[in-house]
This record gives sequence, C-alpha cells and structure tokens, in this order.
Amino acid sequence: MGKREGLRSEQPPIPKQMPVLRSLELQGGPPDQVMKIERAQDRITPWTRRRFLASAAVLCSAPLLAAQNSVIPSAAFDKCVEDFMKERDTPGGALAVVKDRRLVYARGYGWADRDQKLAATPDSLFRIASISKPITSVAVLKLAEEKKLTLDARVFELLALDAHVPKGATLDERWRRVTLDQLLHHTGGWDRDKSKDPMFIAKEYLAKKFPDLPAGSVWAVIRHQLGQPLDFDPGTRYAYSNFGYCLLGRVIEKVTGQPYERFVREAVLAPAGIKRTRLGRRVERAEGEVRYYIKNDDGAPEGVNLEAMDSHGGWISSAVDLARFAAALDDPRRSPLLKPSSFATMYAPPPPPAWRKKDGSLEDAYYGCGWLVRPVGRNGKANYWHNGELSGTATLLVRRWDGLGWAVLFNQRSKDKHLPDGAIDSALHRAADLVTDWPMEDLFSHYS
Repeated sequence: MGKREGLRSEQPPIPKQMPVLRSLELQGGPPDQVMKIERAQDRITPWTRRRFLASAAVLCSAPLLAAQNSVIPSAAFDKCVEDFMKERDTPGGALAVVKDRRLVYARGYGWADRDQKLAATPDSLFRIASISKPITSVAVLKLAEEKKLTLDARVFELLALDAHVPKGATLDERWRRVTLDQLLHHTGGWDRDKSKDPMFIAKEYLAKKFPDLPAGSVWAVIRHQLGQPLDFDPGTRYAYSNFGYCLLGRVIEKVTGQPYERFVREAVLAPAGIKRTRLGRRVERAEGEVRYYIKNDDGAPEGVNLEAMDSHGGWISSAVDLARFAAALDDPRRSPLLKPSSFATMYAPPPPPAWRKKDGSLEDAYYGCGWLVRPVGRNGKANYWHNGELSGTATLLVRRWDGLGWAVLFNQRSKDKHLPDGAIDSALHRAADLVTDWPMEDLFSHYS
C-alpha cells in the first residue's frame, strides 16, 4: 500500500499541440480511409481541380468515419475490469469514473455476495483500506486551515504521550521530534519492513500486555510503540507507515474533541455529498456491504482488527462515493473541502532528502500528504492516486491531470506475484485513453 516499489499511475505525456499541416490522421478506418496531410515543407504538390474535389470528399466524410468508430466508456472499461477479474477469479467489483467533476460511468461487476447471489453494484460498500489515508489527510489540512493545528506541531507534545509510555520502558527521544507533516508524508521514523507493522499486532497480545486498556484498541497499539525504538531519524527518509496515520486520527480527536469518524463525516464527507461512507467493523457487515473472499491462504478478513485501523485503513465506501470525493478535489478553485493553498500543501513533496535522487533532484513520483503524486508535463499538472489492500480487499482511487478520475474496488485481493492487483492501474489508464465519446450527463443524481 503505497510502497516505493508499487508506484504506478503512469500516464503518457500530454500530447503536444499538432502543427498545421503536420501528419493529421483520422484513425479508425482501414488504411485507404485514413487521411494524411504531409507537412507543406516536406512535399508540395500543385492543387488540381481533381485533387481538390477528392480531398474535399475525404474531409466531408471524416465526421462519419469518426462516429462509426467512436468508443463509449462501457466498451473500454467493462472489458478492462472483466478481464482483470476473470484472470484472478475475483468474485465482485465496482467502478465509477468521473470527468470534469461529473460522474460519467458507473457499474458493478460480479457478486457482492456470491453465496447469496447478490450482484455487486456501483454503490455497494467495500473496505477501502489505505484509501482512508487521503480522507484523513484532508481532515488534518482542514484543521490547519482553521488554525486549530499547525503541521510543524510535534505529535508527542500534542497528544501528551509522556503519560502513555509503558512502565519500565525507555523512550526513544526521537519520538519527541516527530511532526504532523512527517506523519502525513510517511517520514516519521517507522519502517514496517524493519520492525513490522504494529497495526497488525494480535489483539490477544495487546490485551495481555495492557490489561487496563480495551483489547486491540488504538491506544494499546500506541502504548506498545512508545516502548519501541524508531527505525530512523524523523524526516530523513520515506517509509510507508500505517501507524503514523493512526496517530493523525488521534490528533483529530484531540483537537476537535469529537470521535474521529464523526468529525470526518461532518467536515469532509458531507460537504462532498458523501452520505454512506463510514467506518467498517471487523465482523459485522453494514447494510449494503459486500462479503469478502480469500485465495491462497490470504488470512481471514474477519481477523483484521478494523476498528483500530480507522484513520489509516478502516473506512468502507462505494465506488460512487469515492468518485464524489475525487470530484470534490478536482479543481482547487471550486473545491468544497479545501482552499487552494491547502491543495499546494497536500501535493508538495517532503523536504529533502526524502524522495530525492542522488543528484538531489526530485523523483519522478513521490508521496505528498495522503496522495501519491506524479507530475505530468511542465504546466503544473499531475496524477494523484492511492491504492489499498487488506485480506479480502483491493482498491484504487486515481485523479488524473486531464480531469478524469476513477475508483475501482474488489472484494478479493491477489497474492499471486504473476497477477498483481496493481495491474489494474495501467489497464484503466489505457481504457480511459480509448474512450472518444464521453457522456454529458452527470450520473451522481442517480445514486444516494
């Protein structure tokens, strides 16, 4: 989920403006129906009356040729998603596509519950895993806009964590230097590849170690981590950290005086028109939530301590609701969520040396505040995305430089290295590029 080696959302360069009379091709027909005008300086041929009439006939027929070969969203996206699911034997999925803040395509695929023969729909609820992080990031940036916190604030002091250090434990003093900005950028000092991910510690272990706290609670995880050393100096490098976003959830609660879920639903989701997205539960499924499936000993979905994952991976949502979230962030000047200055903060890379090459220049893609960012072209455009996965879940949310975006959710993940879930990313880019005929209707009103 967001690791450096998993970077994708690659997009072909923005097409350059086509020079006059240079290789203008109307694609779609057989070779003899493709019109090509050579550059004037390469080939100059006198215009006879016969040549003029022949060329005029081709030009007049061009719109008809284009119409006959137009591609609508269903033709491109359905094959893409269905092929992906068939290869992996995925029971169900859902897709929603936005263009210029309009919902232009939405569809469910396969089964929300294969046993009960309930079909997946665009508004079926799925665990979205780490797509929860962009939601948490927007909440934190909103509080920064309201002057209720600053991103250079130190989390240890803000949460008064001195009182939570386990008895007999030696605190790593680097804890005191970790800032909210570093938590947002995954540069806080925790590396799950070195010391494992504390968010997946067994509830039974935590209950035995901290009997005074609710079993498996977020504060049991935090107290455990306060007794462990950091893996690197804060701010010196990137390492994806679910725990860092767990702390951000506690910051939101401390600053607002509200439960994390209530604040986010009222301050972030409601202004975007999102009503059904909520925190999931380990065992109980919400109304409209899919059933989760596993392959190849992937671990039981019910074994995931989802309640403790709230701010880094605990939300359930639909493809349509995530499309609403993407649409609300499409244009900083019109966003109901954040001011333009907050968008700049959200997409900015962390300070060096994180995400820098050996020569000191910025990597081609990097992790901002809650989003992976891939700059495209030279005019400030970029692709923004986040993926997520848990046992029984694979998800992806993409916002593209050209006003397109999509959310795709599945109720099974692939552990087959030859069939990675990440392959859906580039496949959906290719599908989007095939579409020539986008609907003008906004389908959001069709969904609650």
